[in-house]
Amino acid sequence: MHDFELYNPTRIVFGQGSIARLADLVPAEARVLILYGGGSAERNGTLAEVEAALGRHHVQRFGGIEPNPTYETLMQAVELIRHEKLDFLLAVGGGSVIDGTKFVAAAVDYPGDPWHILETRGKEITRALPIGTVLTLPATGSEANCAAVVTRKSLQAKLGFGHPLLYPRFSLLDPVKTYTLPPRQIANGVVDAFVHVTEQYLTQPAQAAVQDRYAEALLLTLIETGPQALARPEDYDVRANLMWAATQALHGVVGAGVPQDWATHVIGHELTALYGLDHAQTLAIVHPNLLLERRDVKRAKLLQYAERVWGLRAGSDDERIELAIASTRAFFESLGVKTRLADYGIGAEAVERVVAQLEAHGMVRLGEDRAVDLAMSRRIVEACL
Repeated sequence: MHDFELYNPTRIVFGQGSIARLADLVPAEARVLILYGGGSAERNGTLAEVEAALGRHHVQRFGGIEPNPTYETLMQAVELIRHEKLDFLLAVGGGSVIDGTKFVAAAVDYPGDPWHILETRGKEITRALPIGTVLTLPATGSEANCAAVVTRKSLQAKLGFGHPLLYPRFSLLDPVKTYTLPPRQIANGVVDAFVHVTEQYLTQPAQAAVQDRYAEALLLTLIETGPQALARPEDYDVRANLMWAATQALHGVVGAGVPQDWATHVIGHELTALYGLDHAQTLAIVHPNLLLERRDVKRAKLLQYAERVWGLRAGSDDERIELAIASTRAFFESLGVKTRLADYGIGAEAVERVVAQLEAHGMVRLGEDRAVDLAMSRRIVEACL
């Protein structure tokens, strides 16, 4: 296990009715901007509940943040904050809203072109407005970390960034708020959380027994609760366990002291930027094929995964590895998340487009060992067709 420093200041308030805590968590003098996505938060009463909980706080709204938050939309929020002199941001939604809010928080007082935040991956952030979140979609873990991803439509670029100043001050997690989510969003959330874990687990042995068992516990929980959440939308215990697993998947502990991959995410981001696919759809497409391409390098951890997560003990090592990867693909498919580019009407032209975007964005050495070069990325995308 490698040396590490773990830091996470986000206060988690978990459980039914947690929104009522807002008045105590947001400073009394704060001028609050509520950021949200589409109309569902308004239609299902969540926004009204949030505003009621804020009581006498000065509150304004900014809606319309997309499922893949765009720089263009977020800059409108930045201008609103500057004009109205708002000083506390409250994200109400899933990971996209929270990611977008993190960018807005960093961009308001950024001294140069805010796009530079993305180009430098957040390294030059020196100030950020405080953030709180009300999570309504378990998936990304953004409610408990300091990272985010933003798309710039005009450039067809989707880039990640992060900085410790972007940890939410608090996040409210009420499983009841997930009851009305469409099945597609629940399925996407399960896939997203699952791949978050495997990006930190299916790498190379690091003698990190706690991290390995922790990752395996989360994966087994997602395998169990994912189908249950689709079958029983208003089962509180199922939704609570799914919500907590998704938060833990990218909270920081799973990856502490171990190698991390993230090549699946980087390639997936380019597919989203080019074709508008859901983030989780791109992960379901890329991940099994990346594992097949990298099965020799990841051999020891894939065998561990096969045995501990999928219960595969019979057959040769190669057979168990291939079956474990096939089981991963089948799990995604069982949730209704398709795993081939052809399933989304995307053909062979995607290969060169994705590789060109990876090169343009400097993503030419990916993976836990930086060995996923453009030639290997091309092979992975070709296998996704």
